[in-house]
Amino acid sequence: MNQKRQTIIRVILIIGILIFLNIVGIRLFTRFDLTETQMYTLSDASKNLVKNLEDKFLVKAYFTSELPSPYNNHKRYLQDQLDDYRAYGGGNFQYEFIDPKDKEEIEKEAQAYGIPPVQVQVVKEDKMQIEKAYMGMVFLYGDKKEVMPVMQNTANIEYEISSAMKKMTATDLKKVGFLSGHDEIGMDKIGRLKQMLEKQYQVLPVSLSNGQPIASDIAVLVIAAPEKPFKSWEKYVIDQYMMKGGKVAFWLNKVKADLQSQMGQPLQLEMDEMLESYGVRINTDLVRDVRCVPVTVQQQMGFFTMQNQIPFPMIPMASEFSKNSPIVKDLGTIIFFFTSSIDTSLARSKGLQVETLVKSSEQSGRQEQFFMINPNAPMTKDLFSEKNIPLAVTLQGSFTSAFKDKQVEPDTTLIAPIDQSNKQNTSVDTKIAVIGDGDFIQDAYAGNNKDNLIFATNLIDWLADDIGLASIRSRETGAKPLDEVSEGTKSMVKYGNLLVPPILVVLIGVVRWRWRVSMRKRLESREL
Repeated sequence: MNQKRQTIIRVILIIGILIFLNIVGIRLFTRFDLTETQMYTLSDASKNLVKNLEDKFLVKAYFTSELPSPYNNHKRYLQDQLDDYRAYGGGNFQYEFIDPKDKEEIEKEAQAYGIPPVQVQVVKEDKMQIEKAYMGMVFLYGDKKEVMPVMQNTANIEYEISSAMKKMTATDLKKVGFLSGHDEIGMDKIGRLKQMLEKQYQVLPVSLSNGQPIASDIAVLVIAAPEKPFKSWEKYVIDQYMMKGGKVAFWLNKVKADLQSQMGQPLQLEMDEMLESYGVRINTDLVRDVRCVPVTVQQQMGFFTMQNQIPFPMIPMASEFSKNSPIVKDLGTIIFFFTSSIDTSLARSKGLQVETLVKSSEQSGRQEQFFMINPNAPMTKDLFSEKNIPLAVTLQGSFTSAFKDKQVEPDTTLIAPIDQSNKQNTSVDTKIAVIGDGDFIQDAYAGNNKDNLIFATNLIDWLADDIGLASIRSRETGAKPLDEVSEGTKSMVKYGNLLVPPILVVLIGVVRWRWRVSMRKRLESREL
C-alpha cells in the first residue's frame, strides 16, 4: 500500500515539475540554436530595431487553420518568431493570428490588404483535394502599411519582418542610383535585385546628360556593365561625387563575351586611368576556374548530334570568400559571367584599406589578349595553375581625385562648360566596391542563384553604411559547395565504403562463431 502511495506521489511530482517547467519556458523563453547561421535566433539587428520602436507595430497574420504539412509548420515557426519580437519589443510590438476560414468579412479584409487566397493540396478520406487557404501578413505602423501576400517558406522570415519594420520606421529612405547613358544594364533587366533593394532604399536611375553634379542625397551610385566609353567631363562628375563623400560601385565588364560567336572583345570604357588613381585596376582578361557552371552544348556522336552538359570554366562559381567581412558572411556560391581579375597593388602606397571579398578557387587561370570562349575547347591542367585570383574587392579611405593634376577635356556637345571652380583634389573618407563583371546581377544570368543578388544587396548596404540586416539576409543562401579533397582521399573514401562494411560483417560473424564454440565447450565440460 505504501509503495502504491509513493508511486502516485512520484507521478504527481513529475507532472508538477513538467507543468512548472512549461510555465517557466513560456515566461522565460530561450532556444538552443545549433545551426551554423543561427537561423532560429533573433539577430542583434532585429533586436535593436524592435527595441527602438517609438509607436505600436502591429502584425496581422491571416492564416487558415488546420492546414496540412508543411504549411502548419509555417504557422508554428512564424508564431515563434513573432513571440521573440514581442519579447524584445517592450509592448510596442504586437501581433494577432486571424483565421479567415468560412468568414466572408475576414476574407474581404485580408484581400483589401492585398493578401490573396492560395490553393493548397490536402488529403481527405484518402483523396487528394485542392483547398483555399490564406498565409499572408500585413504590417501596420502609424499610417504606413507593408504586405507580405504569401509566406512561401520559413527560410528568411526574420529578414522579411525586420526589413519591413526598418522601412516603415525610417523617416527618409536612402537613395541608390543606377547610372544610365552608356548602355548600362536597364532597370527592366534587374527586376529581382530592384525588388530586394526597394525593401530598404529608394531605387532610381541617374543620368549625367545635363552635366550637373550628381545629387548629394544619392547614398550609393552603381555603375553596372556600361558598354560605351565615358567622356572626360562625365568622369569628372563621378570623381567629384566621390570626393564629396559619395560611394560608388564599379561593376564593369572589361571584355564583352558573346557565346553565340564564341568570341570576346575588349571594351574601351576609358575608365582605367580613373580607377588606377583610386588604387585599383580591372585587368583586361577573363578568369577561368575549375569550379564552374555547366553549359549545354551540342556534340557530334557518330551520325548523331547530342546535347550534353559540360563544365565551362569561363563562368566561375566562386566560393572563396573573405573570412571577416559581413558582406559575404554565410554566402554559398556567386556565379560570375566572364569576369576579369582585379589588381589592388596600387592601393598600398595610397594608404587605403583594401579587402578582397571574393577569390577564384585553388585551380584557376586567366585568358588574355585573344579571347576564344568555345566551351568545347580542350582544357589542360596548366591552364589552371593559379589560385585565389581576386574577383571582387572593396576600398575605403581618403581617395585622390583622378583630376588632381589635369583639367576636364572640352566637349562642344555640352550647352555649358563644366564648372571646375570648386574642384576637390582629395576625398573625405569614403568607399568603393569593384567587380570585374557587371552582368552577375541580371535576372537572366543570376537565374535561381539568389546568392548573386544577396551579395549585390549586401555590398550596397555596406556602401550605404547600413550593413545591419546583411547578416540575416544571407541566411537564405543556396547550398554551399563541398570542400575539395585530394584524389588519394577520394580513393580512400571510395574503397572504404566498398570494403569496410563486408569486413565488419565477417569479423562480427567470426567473433560470434568463436563465442558460440566457446560456450558449447563450456557446457560440455560441465556435463562431464
